[in-house]
Amino acid sequence: MAPSLHTAKLALLNDQARLPPVAHILIAMAIMVTKWDQHRRTRKALNGLEPHLLEDVGLTRDAACNEASKPFWKD
Repeated sequence: MAPSLHTAKLALLNDQARLPPVAHILIAMAIMVTKWDQHRRTRKALNGLEPHLLEDVGLTRDAACNEASKPFWKD
């Protein structure tokens, strides 16, 4: 069985300072940029798929081109 945390240690953890507001903003920006990069890479790969692979995922060439033409910031 894992040892439980002592009450004093739990109190110390609860007293730890929260992240400053600037850190929250920077984290949110990093998440947004990561999401945009994933959109860009996914759409680029989708645009390069061969017709039989598009058929496997249930897309037409037109639908794939439509999705690939979206800007990276759009969901």
